[in-house]
Amino acid sequence: MDFTLGKYRELLDALDCCEQVTLRHDVDKRPQNSLAVARIERELGWEATYYFRTVPESYNEAIILQIASLGHEIGYHYESMATCHGNIEAAYDDFCRNLEKLRALVPVTSIAMHGSPMSKYDSRELWEHYDYHKLGIETEPYLDTDFSQVFYLTDTGRRWDGYRVSVRDKIPEYQEQWVKNGWVYRHTDDIIQAIKQGSFPARVLVNTHPQRWTDNQFLWFKELTMQSMKNLVKRFI
Repeated sequence: MDFTLGKYRELLDALDCCEQVTLRHDVDKRPQNSLAVARIERELGWEATYYFRTVPESYNEAIILQIASLGHEIGYHYESMATCHGNIEAAYDDFCRNLEKLRALVPVTSIAMHGSPMSKYDSRELWEHYDYHKLGIETEPYLDTDFSQVFYLTDTGRRWDGYRVSVRDKIPEYQEQWVKNGWVYRHTDDIIQAIKQGSFPARVLVNTHPQRWTDNQFLWFKELTMQSMKNLVKRFI
């Protein structure tokens, strides 16, 4: 069965064979799932970055501190343009306020846009008017990664080929080339098999949403059902 903690262990074991792997997690909700994933990574010797939103369904100070104590990096999963309805100045103030809130707990030098698919605003537009580097931010993976050299793999849509339904969590300028290379996977086992066969790219940025990964059967089926409905909606956005 896919999207279980056991399957995630298998994926990490397979990724050990790659030349370069960066692990990123978007904590959209259910932060306790992120803690479970963080413990597995610590056990297997991996370090990852966990991007927390500052909304109640994501932001949990106790869990943030526990994940940081396991040796993982904490980042800010910002969505200010969406929550401020496109108001540039209000969005920047919101971003700075939430960044400082998170920094009161842990050091934060990395940020990543939350896709907010139901909003018409892309929060990356904020950086057309401001410079996040001046705030001590070193990395925004969508903007600071050379995707001509690094393959982007994300479980958006609760599937590994979610770029087909994703509104913003995708790299469209390179997607056509990746498809030509055969780097399209639906299930986690497809990725594992490609790695074993030597057809998987050597350098990869893997983005997962830990809310999807669980051994709890009720939550597993709930996430499957809800995400299937969301994917139908996103196809029309």
